[in-house]
Amino acid sequence: MAKRKIVDAHQHLWKLSAGYNYPWLQDQQTGEGMLGSLAPIIRDYLPADYRADAADYDLVGTVHVEAVPHDAVAETRWLDAIPASDKVAQVVVAHAKLNDPGVEKVIAAHAAFPKVRGIRQIVNWHANPKLTFTGHDLLADEVWLRNFRLLRKYGLAFDLQLYASQMGEAADLARANPDTLLIVNHTGMPLTGDPDSVAQWHAGMKRMAAEPNIAVKLSGLGMVDHRWNAATIRPYILAAIDYFGVDRAMFGSNFPVDRLYSSFATLYRAFEEIVAGFSPAEQSALFHDNALRLYRFQIAAP
Repeated sequence: MAKRKIVDAHQHLWKLSAGYNYPWLQDQQTGEGMLGSLAPIIRDYLPADYRADAADYDLVGTVHVEAVPHDAVAETRWLDAIPASDKVAQVVVAHAKLNDPGVEKVIAAHAAFPKVRGIRQIVNWHANPKLTFTGHDLLADEVWLRNFRLLRKYGLAFDLQLYASQMGEAADLARANPDTLLIVNHTGMPLTGDPDSVAQWHAGMKRMAAEPNIAVKLSGLGMVDHRWNAATIRPYILAAIDYFGVDRAMFGSNFPVDRLYSSFATLYRAFEEIVAGFSPAEQSALFHDNALRLYRFQIAAP
């Protein structure tokens, strides 16, 4: 049986042995945050490691999303040098701190690399210190909002990792910047143990989906449900596809972070099971065509 062709819309690489560039990995090994113990992934994770994890699938390509580096341009420079023949990190979403008044220099430096398609700065804000990724809500920060408009100047998209409580602000952001594509990370990170938060997630996802310049990545659910299985993630994946439509949704692994919770094959087999009733064309859209189109790969659709 032929392997399924995939474009992984969300994955990371890092070379910790090259020096200090990932404080969240190299400083914090206690597992006190929402991800649990990071010990299994505090090692180099290179293209060969990723390809080994994804070996059960016919890898067409991947979208590398910034791994919260200390030196963002150094990360992009390293990724840009990975040959296309590796089929890993053919396109890059780079890191930039939009709340930094001088961030345009960083954005311009990233944009000079051929692989760069977008920018990400994690904006998850939560009153619970175990869940928050930021010190305040960046989507309400005037400097951040002003610098977001620079993305249009450089022709870049924005990868949006947030919580349900911020989705109304995200919809407003998209409406105010109609020429900039926003791509929601990790299925909107529903906090699955709290019924009120789940209801807020549904309302927020519907509101964001009403904006035509927002798409969604079906990924990262292991971060909010460490003991997930196909049955537990099914409602979120199917709801996200329903809200955004098949043409604005795509699968991603979030490896090696989600390697903390399952193997690559276990994850993608769950994706396949969940959408088994979709048409072949719809499955192709979700597993590779949409990522190729939305991230503007320079390779033909398989």
